[in-house]
Amino acid sequence: MTTDKPDKPAAEQEAPKISFPCRYPVKVMGEAVDGFEQQVLEIFQRHAPGTSEEHMVARPSAKGNYKALTVTMQATGLAQLESLFADLKTLPAVKLVL
Repeated sequence: MTTDKPDKPAAEQEAPKISFPCRYPVKVMGEAVDGFEQQVLEIFQRHAPGTSEEHMVARPSAKGNYKALTVTMQATGLAQLESLFADLKTLPAVKLVL
C-alpha cells in the first residue's frame, strides 16, 4: 500500500533555484516622467557595474502615462538582487519591480 502525499499548496512550494552568477532580467514599471529611464539605469549601475542602456528595453503604456523597463543584468547573488529591488522602490515614479 502506498501513501501519496498531496501536492503542497502554491504558497508552500519552493521558489525555483537560481544558479548565480547569471544574466537576470528585472522589470521596472513606473510613471513616464522625464529622467525615469536614466534614474533606473543609475541604480542598476550601482548594483551591477557594466549595465548600460543596451541592456534596457523600454515599452510605453497605451496612453503613454507609464513605462515598462526590462533590464537584463549580471546577477551575482540574492543579496545583490534584494538590495537592487529596495533601491529601485525608493524612486517616486516606480510603481512595481519584478
